[in-house]
Amino acid sequence: MSSWREPEHDDLAELIRAFFAKQVLPHAARLLEQGHPDREHYRKAGELGLLGLSVPAAYGGGDGDFSHEAVLLHEQAYSGDTSLGLAVHSGIVTGYLVAYGSEEQKQRWLPGLCRGDLLGAIAMTEPDAGSDLQAMRTSARRDGDAYVVNGAKTFISNGGLADLVILAVKTDPAARAAGISLLVCEVVGDPPGFLRGRLLSKLGLKDNDTAELFFDDFRVPAGNLLGGAEGLGFAQLMHQLPQERLVIGVGAVAVMERALALTTAYAKERTAFGRPLIGHQNTRMVLAECATRTRVSRVFLDDCIARHLRGELDAATAAMAKHWLTEGQCEVVDRCLQLFGGNGYTTDYPIARMYADARAQKIYGGTNEIMKELIARAL
Repeated sequence: MSSWREPEHDDLAELIRAFFAKQVLPHAARLLEQGHPDREHYRKAGELGLLGLSVPAAYGGGDGDFSHEAVLLHEQAYSGDTSLGLAVHSGIVTGYLVAYGSEEQKQRWLPGLCRGDLLGAIAMTEPDAGSDLQAMRTSARRDGDAYVVNGAKTFISNGGLADLVILAVKTDPAARAAGISLLVCEVVGDPPGFLRGRLLSKLGLKDNDTAELFFDDFRVPAGNLLGGAEGLGFAQLMHQLPQERLVIGVGAVAVMERALALTTAYAKERTAFGRPLIGHQNTRMVLAECATRTRVSRVFLDDCIARHLRGELDAATAAMAKHWLTEGQCEVVDRCLQLFGGNGYTTDYPIARMYADARAQKIYGGTNEIMKELIARAL
């Protein structure tokens, strides 16, 4: 049991498991085919109070903290669903609004996000600027009571369905970090100047709408600036990125635990050379190693969550979590797939999809190479 969990977390987990089992997973094949989730699933999650769990009740949220979001994200990952972009919608977007939004902004947007009427995304990555956020080119020029935005973003999770996009822009193109600001873009109905590109065809995470976004003289009200002043965006991003990396770590450990459980069950049922797979020493050794890696990862994750709840999770430790846990996810899933043999390479078994889905974990949220650099800077 995780040290930060209370009985209320167990009750929440039971509700979340039932939601995915009854509302989402029966549609898994169709969601994979269509390449994006159903908006109705967000609304149903909102009706159950599963969106905005850490948002204050005054804005329609669950009045909890990150521990409640962690339970949600763990149960989603363990269920096998990757369609709903809850990690971004609730784990990231609502956090920016709670932390930096004005009272008017919070009242305007948070209740809709918590109900599932509005879907949230955050757009940082560009075609020519990935982990190097300071090199972004998307610009926002002040023109009277609005900003005129031009540029492009790519690899945007929830981008295909999003109604609200937190957009990282350069309000001072000549500056690097000091020139970055965050604008909240309301894109319901695809207003003039805003264009959604294609849903990207990906190796994994095929049921989530990862999209390109284009801005051509797109006007955003000046009142949609987060933080009340230009040039605060980079500091805001850096302050929030540790939680984003912790969100990724929660999913990584949940998938490791699921892979271990599925593979152990398979090894007990499948026979080879006249006895169950688990009766062979190599199988037992592999499972023992995977179980150890998974348990150590769980303990580290729980420590990071406890630190974050106390406001003590530093950027370097968050980078360690993102790096270590996603590397572990890919290793454990790969070794588990091997024990399935040829069956593991077919999509008839969930381990194959888990293998494909895992690879992105080492890329988004800052590549693991960047994580190592951040860790090294703190030594």
